[in-house]
Amino acid sequence: MRSTERAAEVCERFLPGLLGKLADIPLSELEAPGSPALAHFKACKGPGLVIPEAYQGSGATPLEALAVVRAIAAASPSLAVGTAMHHFSVATLFTLADSIKSSGMEWALLEGIAEQGLLVSSGFAEGRPGQGILSPTMTAAKAEGGYLVNGSKKPCSLARSMDLLTASVALPTDSGSEMAVLLVPRGTPGITVHPFWKSWALAGAESDEVRLTDAFVDEQLVVRPELGGAGELDELQTVGFIWFELLISASYLGMAGALVERAHAAGRGSASDRAELFMTYESAGLLLEGVARMLGDGEHGNEALAKTLVARYAAQDALGVAVRRAVELLGGMAFIGSSDVAYLAAVSHGLAFHPPSRASFAAPFLDHVDGHPLRLA
Repeated sequence: MRSTERAAEVCERFLPGLLGKLADIPLSELEAPGSPALAHFKACKGPGLVIPEAYQGSGATPLEALAVVRAIAAASPSLAVGTAMHHFSVATLFTLADSIKSSGMEWALLEGIAEQGLLVSSGFAEGRPGQGILSPTMTAAKAEGGYLVNGSKKPCSLARSMDLLTASVALPTDSGSEMAVLLVPRGTPGITVHPFWKSWALAGAESDEVRLTDAFVDEQLVVRPELGGAGELDELQTVGFIWFELLISASYLGMAGALVERAHAAGRGSASDRAELFMTYESAGLLLEGVARMLGDGEHGNEALAKTLVARYAAQDALGVAVRRAVELLGGMAFIGSSDVAYLAAVSHGLAFHPPSRASFAAPFLDHVDGHPLRLA
């Protein structure tokens, strides 16, 4: 299939050898806890994918990153989902690269991500009903030179393989509290990991609970974003949110594509059936490519965020239809002959569980349609 072949070519260019290594491992092993996929990802220089070349990274554009994540997801959904969170965290951090380069400890950590292939875990997407993606769930108490942080992130992808945790926290102020972003090295005393993910689906993404108990975070490792004047997200948060929606959607695009390719190879159904399947699936890819081009062109304000979320939900709907049609065309023998079809069909619906929920987006979007900035909880 042309689009998936092109995605694989881009992946091979940036992460040479990765897809070949993944192809040699059964899907059931790639998707299980303790999967070898993350080690292969690091060995193929995956952590530096979206880091600019000026900072020793691979310098993939948003469009290229979309292709890479899509290709990885077709081979290992868990690896795509887990590392999508890494890429979105890294892309967000490096929007601050110029402004924090002279600040010492922060910059040393950012350099290490690219040079040493560090994995960055993100605690922003909490998965809690009624709670926004950026709502802090950790608290901090002022201490000499920094803060003592308490709280937990669950689920937190890459919980067991991370080298660095990024998370939102409520910092105490004279008027109450303010949101900040923490950069916490994995070896910080007080960080512990606990079982949380009970499903077999996407178990290889290591989405467990990370707890911080009186973990000391140096003042230099605290980034303080601010809300815009009308209550919209600031540039740092908006760029990060767009990257998140793009890359997590790309993950499910790849999963669905693995099923569509199987249906194509089987040659079942009429020409009209298969053409309709391909058109439905490719429409989702085109929507996400539009987001990637917009981000690559420097459009990452409040208006771009609204467009991104519209594209995400439309792609989500198209992928749901494509998956159902692909499974139907593959037929019962393909479904019972291997667990791969059932697994891919199950995990490909997971995009609906990533924030923001469609219900929470509805009212802010209607206000935005009427001319107001998009305000997300």
